[in-house]
Amino acid sequence: YRCLQKLSKYVTQVYSCYYDVKSLRAVVNPDISKIRNIGIMAHIDAGKTTTTERMLYYSGYTRALGDVDDGDTVTDFMAQERERGITIQSAAVTFDWKSHRINLIDTPGHVDFTLEVERALRVLDGAVAVFDASAGVEAQTLTVWRQAEKHHVPCVCFLNKMDKPAANLGFSIESIRQKLKANPVLLQIPIGSGKNFTGVVDLLSKQKLIWKLSSMGEDGRVFEMKPLDHLDEPELSQEVNEARAALIEQIADLDDEFAELLLTDFSDNFDAVPSVKLREAVRRVTLTRKGVPVLCGSSLRNKGVQPLLDAITAYLPAPSERHHDVVRWYKDDLCALAFKVLHDKQRGPLVFVRIYSGTLKPQTAIHNINRNSIERMSRLLVPFADQHVEIPSMTAGNIALTVGLKQTVTGDTIVSSKASAAAAARRAQNESETGKKKGEHASVVLSGVEVPDPVFFCTIEPPTLAKQSDLENALNCLQREDPSLKVRVDPDSGQTILCGMGELHIEIIHDRIRREYGIETHLGPLQVAYRETILHEASTTDTLDRTVGERRHVVTVKLAVRPVELSSAGGFTAFTEELEEQLSQEIKEAVENGVHSSYLQGPLLGYPLEGVSTLIQSVSMVPGTSPAMVSACVSRCMLKALRLAGGQVLEPLMSLEVTVGEEHLSSVLGDLAQRRGTVRDIQSRHDNKVLLATVPLAEMMGYSTILRTLTSGTATFSLELDTYEAMNPHDQNTLLKRMAGLS
Repeated sequence: YRCLQKLSKYVTQVYSCYYDVKSLRAVVNPDISKIRNIGIMAHIDAGKTTTTERMLYYSGYTRALGDVDDGDTVTDFMAQERERGITIQSAAVTFDWKSHRINLIDTPGHVDFTLEVERALRVLDGAVAVFDASAGVEAQTLTVWRQAEKHHVPCVCFLNKMDKPAANLGFSIESIRQKLKANPVLLQIPIGSGKNFTGVVDLLSKQKLIWKLSSMGEDGRVFEMKPLDHLDEPELSQEVNEARAALIEQIADLDDEFAELLLTDFSDNFDAVPSVKLREAVRRVTLTRKGVPVLCGSSLRNKGVQPLLDAITAYLPAPSERHHDVVRWYKDDLCALAFKVLHDKQRGPLVFVRIYSGTLKPQTAIHNINRNSIERMSRLLVPFADQHVEIPSMTAGNIALTVGLKQTVTGDTIVSSKASAAAAARRAQNESETGKKKGEHASVVLSGVEVPDPVFFCTIEPPTLAKQSDLENALNCLQREDPSLKVRVDPDSGQTILCGMGELHIEIIHDRIRREYGIETHLGPLQVAYRETILHEASTTDTLDRTVGERRHVVTVKLAVRPVELSSAGGFTAFTEELEEQLSQEIKEAVENGVHSSYLQGPLLGYPLEGVSTLIQSVSMVPGTSPAMVSACVSRCMLKALRLAGGQVLEPLMSLEVTVGEEHLSSVLGDLAQRRGTVRDIQSRHDNKVLLATVPLAEMMGYSTILRTLTSGTATFSLELDTYEAMNPHDQNTLLKRMAGLS
């Protein structure tokens, strides 16, 4: 029977591919108030992709329910995604729900692909945070929540997997309140628990929503909605009344308009407030990010997804309700942000853009402010995961896919012309009170995406020298798609170095090079991206005297370095007040370039510097000395100062969370002790223990295999970069000896 089910699903999908024609309403530009740009974000295996598949099915976009285990989901279309059952890259899909257009992006949950979440949230207006109702807030949930807060994205919470025996509504709500520091606004009460979970009660309308699924084959499209019966279900009725009273009280505390309505019109009976007024108040609270609506269901069991879609359209903002300061300078002119690039073998680079103002049309020239270049866009598409529909135009508030933009990369601002950018800059300057000179260009450019620094690297080699150029082309394309992937050439050995966010990240890149570009490359052993800093303050002077042709270049530099608080910026450069007035802008830039080049390679092992401040005390030169010679002299002087200051290796520390049964806890703790791990806390979660620890990244190579062996495959873990910390002298000496042996 199960085999027949799968066969029926595949036949339906094939039929849909050839005969299903999208309605005109799916491709015509809707009113901006009816658009919702949202993302699905969560921890690994919380049910993001399954929830997305149910949304697509109930909206009529697909005719069969996709399943992660079967490898036939719409948004996980990469071969690696279907084989591993995880989301690797964010996928955009557009569908309609009750007269609303929803542009949805399904994002990864693994920390190695956190940039995919970052650049999706940068262009979205709202987000749905999916939680495993038995686990509550997990490690990666914290990360994606912080990313949403950074971009001020309103959220709706969906407690998934309510059908699990360990599902706990109260525990999940409390974890949202305690760990996320958010204000959960409960809108639904589950009916039943575990396998007996059959539906929910809407607290706003006191309506019961029941899914009567008699077999696994039923799709949950049809559900029963009826008023709550106080006589037949007195316990549930009492629970709903108490929860609704708490909801009204909570919303009144968060929204002044609703509080005034209660006190003036419903002071005698708060429970008599209409559901429409309560829904409007919940929307205001959500948009101001004072609270987050919480709904529950089970996506895999096809329960609770339709109310979630209703909540998306009811509570999350339309593009016109999100205010971007930069956009208003353009008025009706085009202003869009490129946030993702994909490479297609037939069509070349495909660039995803979010349109903030104006209209985007194919066969037109656009101006890229960041690259200061003009490109011609040949085609305009609506994204449907790995399938696309061509359209004649796209208006503000939408997400589109463009063909023909050869130079545009993630984070670039696109406008209709250089003249429109100049006009926007003038408007910004006229309304600016300060009138800063540097503000003209910066004020009309949309902020890009913050790319995290890689923490793993390894060498990559082609099978033969004849394939070297093909490998370079493949790496260039992959870097344009994935800005968190860095490729550099080692100046000493000439080897190509691949830098990524983790073991899985580099493994996926290696597999894509083999599958998509047909190159059987060889990877060297994984290395950790250490950093370096200095121990003491030091000052030194250096002189560079060179004759190039008939010109003599002489420059003398005096500078001082000192350790400062560690930060991701690496360090900063300052001039004395007297020198600040004497030096020209060209020479200042040359000095800063020299210092920056020194920050890229520390004095011990050649790793980038961190936490170093440089003070330029004097720069003297003979007339005619070139800026390049000034940079060279500064770099040489910096190296001398760094050696005098004494070097210190910094290693990346990872925040580790392991969920393990109590019977295997001692084995995991013993293994962590051997890995130089520090246990921060051990929490209880139902029948399991949650171990929170800090472990050096260098000790986590192959940890997934070891953990699987220790716990018979029952434990799960997640890693996140915590900070960089100085190595102890013994470990540093061991590392120095090992690196000296390798060199």
